[in-house]
Amino acid sequence: MANIPHGGILKDLHLRDASKQAELKAEAASLPTLVLTDRQLCDIELLLNGGFSPLEGFLNQKDYNSVVEKMRLSSGLLWPVPVTLDVNQEEIDTLSIKHQQRIALLDPRNYDILAILTVEDVYRPDKVKEATSVFGSNDTAHPAIHYLHNIAKEYYVGGSLQAIQAPAHYDYVANRFSPSELRAHFKKLQWTRVVAFQTRNPMHRAHRELTVRAARQRKAHLLIHPVVGLTKPGDIDHYTRVRVYKALMPKYPNGMAELSLLPLAMRMGGPREAVWHALIRKNHGVTHFIVGRDHAGPGKNSQGVDFYGPYDAQVLVEQYKDEIGIDIVPFQMVTYCPDSDEYLPADEVPKGITTLNISGTELRRRLKVGLPIPEWFSYPEVVQVLRQSHPPRHAQGFTIFLTGLHASGKNAIARALQVSLNQEGTRSVSLLLRENVRAELSSELGYSKHDRDLNIARQAFVAGELTRAGAAAILAPIAPYDEARQRARQLIGKYGGFYLVHVATPLEECQRRDRDGMYERARNGEIEGFTGIDDPFENPTDADLTVDITIQSVSQAVHEIILLLEKDGYIGSS
Repeated sequence: MANIPHGGILKDLHLRDASKQAELKAEAASLPTLVLTDRQLCDIELLLNGGFSPLEGFLNQKDYNSVVEKMRLSSGLLWPVPVTLDVNQEEIDTLSIKHQQRIALLDPRNYDILAILTVEDVYRPDKVKEATSVFGSNDTAHPAIHYLHNIAKEYYVGGSLQAIQAPAHYDYVANRFSPSELRAHFKKLQWTRVVAFQTRNPMHRAHRELTVRAARQRKAHLLIHPVVGLTKPGDIDHYTRVRVYKALMPKYPNGMAELSLLPLAMRMGGPREAVWHALIRKNHGVTHFIVGRDHAGPGKNSQGVDFYGPYDAQVLVEQYKDEIGIDIVPFQMVTYCPDSDEYLPADEVPKGITTLNISGTELRRRLKVGLPIPEWFSYPEVVQVLRQSHPPRHAQGFTIFLTGLHASGKNAIARALQVSLNQEGTRSVSLLLRENVRAELSSELGYSKHDRDLNIARQAFVAGELTRAGAAAILAPIAPYDEARQRARQLIGKYGGFYLVHVATPLEECQRRDRDGMYERARNGEIEGFTGIDDPFENPTDADLTVDITIQSVSQAVHEIILLLEKDGYIGSS
């Protein structure tokens, strides 16, 4: 197929006519409504403001198939990544979704009506084909493929959009430019050549050096254009990153660089995503785009091999640059040369010259333990922001999750541990035991598996918030099911320390210690579904510590937990 120019026509769908907009709002109030997901929220913002030009809505089946197979819309225009509205059967039935129906799409944060969708079709995608064609494999170690198979719903709805209003933002509003606003801003500044730098990570001195070099070589100004929508799971939050970018901006020569935030939901799709990023930047008025090594790569697959080659993205974008109408600037790794106190491209460093670098892993280690970060690597202002968001272990929160049979001694250990940590005095300590949890959090729940899992989920949520705030949380539920414990670890572990302590006191001893007579009542049939009698306890295989009060005293068990915390730096250091 011959190249079809992208055209550079911005499809900003927002109405400028106030009376027509009022009519549309009135109609939307009477329509069936669909609440968007977080990814769909990012997508619709860029659909409505023209960031995804030439798209004017979510892909219908014809366009979807063409994009998956050919990287093109059915019209022939270049478009490499499907932008789809996924729904489930219940939503289809409840809303009676069908051809030509109009549906109001709602912001999930405040339920504002953002747009009206006119349905063109409803179709079931071939997700395996989508994964292999768009992302190059069907390996769910890839975050987009995991999302496709485990989070995205069964059907897609295609259709055009009419804008009601843009999603509201309350953070960094002065740095959020739509494509038309950014084009107007460049015109006001009289910028005619603009090179854009895409990032989802904090920036340090090396990034500043490479972007300045790119701007100088192309005789261009510089747009720092970080993604603040959805990025790779585990990435540093965008609040921290934007504070880093704002701290870095004064380090550029006056008038060289501007900062604008992009509300994109990344797919980490490597080569295809790099083409997508270039198209998006063209829509924002950019003339040059930096494509990095392993651009938008998600890392390694389930066999430990990189999903994409280091330069696959550069090769593919170079192939389409004329059609997009943008010049590509290949990312050149720069490295620090201490003898000359400068950064140089890696391929320009003379043989035998000493170079220095700090990996991302080493940077996180230094932040975690409070070690110095040299100024040759990053600016003090940037390091200060990172230290505020990533305090050392002794300033982080943690959760101790004790699990075991009723009357195993876990409550006694929990109470004694609270006293010991209060004595330490480095952070506030909250104790969640059955008597207060069941009364305050879960009074309406019974003891079915569903209710037990929901009870653990609620406790994990509370403990996660305490951990995020730098406090210590001690939980002591029975928590008989491994899946619920795993979910708790995953939730809480994002915010600080998580330690699973299995109080493995034998059932016979638990029955002997049972002052409430619960086991006897369960054996007599007075209580159904009692753990250890007629309901199983799944022994943890991932416990950080196992104790047994027939072997260890409560004091010894507490001491072993304290030793774990001390070893990992949560207590005993400053």
